[in-house]
Amino acid sequence: MNIWIILILVMVASFIIQRVLQARFDKYSQVPSQGGLTGADVARMMLRQNGINDVEVCSVPGMLTDHYDPVKKLINLSEQVYGVNSVAACAVAAHETGHAIQHATGYLPLKFRSAIVPVVTFANNTVQWVLLAGVIFINLFPNLIWIGIGLFALTTLFSIVTLPVEINASARAVKWLDSAGITYGESSEMARDALKWAAYTYVIAAIGSLATLFYYIIIASNRR
Repeated sequence: MNIWIILILVMVASFIIQRVLQARFDKYSQVPSQGGLTGADVARMMLRQNGINDVEVCSVPGMLTDHYDPVKKLINLSEQVYGVNSVAACAVAAHETGHAIQHATGYLPLKFRSAIVPVVTFANNTVQWVLLAGVIFINLFPNLIWIGIGLFALTTLFSIVTLPVEINASARAVKWLDSAGITYGESSEMARDALKWAAYTYVIAAIGSLATLFYYIIIASNRR
């Protein structure tokens, strides 16, 4: 299949997934969770039951800006999650707490991803300029584009390593929500569905990064 077709399909799939994810989040945000717990309540309870006492739960502005900061040991929950009692809020909060548990237990993929963050940050900040210069000066500096491709490969590796980290955090979240009685039956399926679509965003991002990497490799190979 032509690489351009793959890239277009990835873009379309990414758009659809984002729209479906937003729709699912909006829908499940209207469904109260068992016991009237907010996202912040769920995160703190999950931390406590896993024996983690050095992680703080905070509120941050924005939509779907929820994330775990392993450096500061902060679970940052968006305003739509932190103080809201809903299946969606509980699912998101439990997912982010899953990352905190990964950190506390030394989950290997998370440790590896954290270790390569400085290198990937450098690659993200420089890769487009190096690739652009490599294309423009392909005849003068034929190896420059391959340096850019190497930098982009690092960002692709980060996307791939992110997949097991996110999938595992969602699995931990769903299992704990069910065992704690916060979700059950239909609400449990809603939590699974919301986290499933969230995971799809990382899957499509990894596929898109791989396709783009192959595109750059084709350009470099054809210009040799």
